[in-house]
Amino acid sequence: MTAPAQLPNLIARQYHGHSHQPEPRDRVVLDYEARFLRRKVLSTETGARLLVDLPQTTSLDHGGVLILEDGGEIAVTAAPEALLEVTAGNTSGAELVRLAWHIGNRHTPCQIQPERLLIQRDHVIRAMLERLGANVREVEEPFTPEGGAYGHGRTHSHDHGHTHDHGHSHAHSHGHEHDHGHSHSHSHDHAGGQSHEH
Repeated sequence: MTAPAQLPNLIARQYHGHSHQPEPRDRVVLDYEARFLRRKVLSTETGARLLVDLPQTTSLDHGGVLILEDGGEIAVTAAPEALLEVTAGNTSGAELVRLAWHIGNRHTPCQIQPERLLIQRDHVIRAMLERLGANVREVEEPFTPEGGAYGHGRTHSHDHGHTHDHGHSHAHSHGHEHDHGHSHSHSHDHAGGQSHEH
C-alpha cells in the first residue's frame, strides 16, 4: 500500500460493457451486489483507491471496464461468492427450463447455463426448488446473472438478457390471443390464474 491517503488515486466517470484497449490499467474484483453502484470508492487489485462517479446507478458486468479521466481502463471482474447450483432431477432440458421459470417468477437473479442454474443462497427458494425435484448444492463461484432477472433496477445497463425476462409483463405465455398489451391487468381475465405473483 502506498501513502495513507484518504483521497482516491483514480477517478472513473464512465463505464463500458467491454474493453477498448489491449490491457487494463488495473482491476476491481466485486461480488454481484457490489457491482450495482453509482458513486463509491473502490480498492483495486494493486491497492489503489478508485472513485467511481457515474451519471446514474449502473450494474457493472463481468468483463466491463470503468473509464478513467485520462482514458485508461479499470477492468471489472466478478468475485466468487456463495451460490446455489441448481440442476434438473433428470437429464431433461425442459425440466431445467421449468425450474428457471419458477426462479424468474420470484424475481430472483439467475445465471443460466446449458446444464445448470446459479442463484444466490436463499433457504426459501432452495426449499421450493427441492420440492419441485431439483438437485441443489452450495458452490462458491462468480455470479453473472441474466440482465433482466432482477426487475427494473438492474436492467437498464444491459443490452442482453431481453429473452430471459421470466414473465415480467409479457402476456404471450398465457396463450390468450387478446392479451397483448394487457401487461398490467394482473390476471383479471386469465382463467388459469397464472399471473397472480406479478
